[in-house]
Order: sequence, then C-alpha cells, then structure tokens
Amino acid sequence: MNTIFTLLASLTSIYLLLICIRIILTWFSGISYSKPVAVLSAVTDPYLGWFRRFSGLRLSGVLDLSPIVAMAVLSIANSVFLSLANYGYVTLGFVFALIVNALWSAVSFMLGFLAIILGLRLFAYLTRQNIFSPFWKTVDAISQPVLYRINRFFFGGRSLRYQTVMIISLAIVLSVWIAGRFAIAGLSALLLRLPL
Repeated sequence: MNTIFTLLASLTSIYLLLICIRIILTWFSGISYSKPVAVLSAVTDPYLGWFRRFSGLRLSGVLDLSPIVAMAVLSIANSVFLSLANYGYVTLGFVFALIVNALWSAVSFMLGFLAIILGLRLFAYLTRQNIFSPFWKTVDAISQPVLYRINRFFFGGRSLRYQTVMIISLAIVLSVWIAGRFAIAGLSALLLRLPL
C-alpha cells in the first residue's frame, strides 16, 4: 500500500512541476505555438480550467488567483499521499493543518503582492514617476480598490491625503501579514495535536 501512495505522491509532485512550468510560460508571448507547449497545455489546462470557472478567484479583472488555488489543492493532496506513504495513516488534525496552511499560503501571497503593489505606488507617488505608463496603470488598477476599501473601513471614507492613505494601507497590509503568520503557526500546532 505504501508503494501506491509513494507513486501518487510522485505523480502529484510531477504534475505540480508541470503546472508551474505552464504558468511561467503564459508570461511569454508567442511561445504557446510550439509542439511541447501544446502538449503541456493539453495536460495541464483541463485541471487549471476547472478552477478558472470560479469568478471569485479573479480580482478586478487584473489578477487571476485560480492557478494558486489549483496548486494549493495539489499540494494538499501531495502532502496527504506522502504522509500515508511514510506513516501509513493521516490524522484529521493533519489534514486540517494542511488546509489551513494552504489557505494561508494563498492569503499570504496576496498580502505580500498587495504590499509590493502599495509600496511601488507609494514610491511612484513620492518620486513623481510618470504614472500614465501601462505599468503604473496596472499598479493603479490593483491598488485603488484596496486604498478605497481601507479608507472607507478605517476612516469612514473621509477625505485624507493620498500619501497618508497609502502609508496607512501599506502598514495595515504588513501588520495583517505578520499577525497572520503567527496566528496560523499557532493554529497549525494546535491542529496537529488533535488525536483523531
């Protein structure tokens, strides 16, 4: 039985690697017409496409989180298969800890990404960069909804200086990221102690 779970763990690891390669290849234009990429697409796109159906995984039409969720699901399955191969059993607490950590990985990625975007936007504002280039328009498309929501939630939508809202938003995102890391580490430790 261990051999089956070892094989399944190996297959999910290979499939995760193929998905990573496929995602990276989408960043380059013109490369999708080669035969190896077409084969890779045929193998990975049906799985990735299943997660793209969920509209809640696309933010502002700019950021698609479905590949991250797809990889998190595979990562959880891979960890379960490895545990079964190595120990012969999986506890409910272990599975819950895996799920919590996978969810936190996605949230942590988003918070880190938002921190970078907000930091870039603050840098552009302070250095008076040309914010009308396509790059800065993309940064604005991602940062503006975040800045608006934070201003509305914490300050009731009062009119504040743009620089102040950016600094406070960046501080809030970083604080949530740091606090979340400690909270998830503690929660995972508790879940792993469950006897089930």
